Amino acid sequence: MHHVVNGQELPLDSASFDHVLTTWTLCTIPDVEHALSEIHRVLRPGGSFHFVEHGRSPDLKVARWQDRMTPLQRRLAGGCHLNRPIGRLVADSGLDLTRMENYYAKGPKPFGYMFEGRATKA
Repeated sequence: MHHVVNGQELPLDSASFDHVLTTWTLCTIPDVEHALSEIHRVLRPGGSFHFVEHGRSPDLKVARWQDRMTPLQRRLAGGCHLNRPIGRLVADSGLDLTRMENYYAKGPKPFGYMFEGRATKA
């Protein structure tokens, strides 16, 4: 089964999916914590959340630029936050972070600190 929805409110049964995937969306959802709780809710026990997202760099110089640029980025790119701490948000969601790779994509560093990973529901 395949569904495309807004992420903040998932009109789906609890514990009904084996996998949930997000790609470059957690930066834009207004209430990202609620969206992650919805992902947790719809995953069955043992289910996996797979994600590729950009967000806050651990490099303080880059992070300061992300903080400066985020207000303009939000207006120009549909609400995108360059400075969301994706790893922490996923780890705090109640899911078990089982794999995460971080790297810079090609291009300007403030736009391309990547979080690629997987988290599972216990």
